[in-house]
Amino acid sequence: MIIIKGKVHKFGNDVNTDDIISARYLNTIDPQELGEHCMEILDADFHKKVKQGDIIVAGNNFGCGSSREHAPISIKGCGVSLVIAKSFARIFYRNAINIGLPIIELDTADDINVGDELEADLMSGQIKDLTRGKTYHAQPFADFVCAIIEKGGLVNWVKEKTEGRRQKTENFKFFLFSDI
Repeated sequence: MIIIKGKVHKFGNDVNTDDIISARYLNTIDPQELGEHCMEILDADFHKKVKQGDIIVAGNNFGCGSSREHAPISIKGCGVSLVIAKSFARIFYRNAINIGLPIIELDTADDINVGDELEADLMSGQIKDLTRGKTYHAQPFADFVCAIIEKGGLVNWVKEKTEGRRQKTENFKFFLFSDI
């Protein structure tokens, strides 16, 4: 079970990757450094307002623009634990999952207010607005997507999968050649 709880920061439609992280900061992939500049074009003090675990809620087409992974890395780097939007640009959606940033599409995202405290269950798709006592339902993540998020991204998930196989292979080799 993956439960995420945090305070809402809200943005509108068509938030592009340059809005999320300006191109002038693309000389690094350090999450903390990118996080210090996350959303500064739309809100210069965003990185000061956001607390670890907070949630971004947005409108349609969140993450449109370039295919750079810096955008979801900066969001995760500033402490945001979840992005909820009415819709996402496809490449942003894939990049977010690949780096272990959960994102949820919710048709009624407009109903959620700035400052509301949300609790989202990624496995059931249930989102509770604890401030206003409302419950929303989104498409739950598939088990393998939850596993990728729990491991902190696709690279970590693959490393764990291949490490298990490598260990089995090493054990098998030891068994085969131990008497030689």
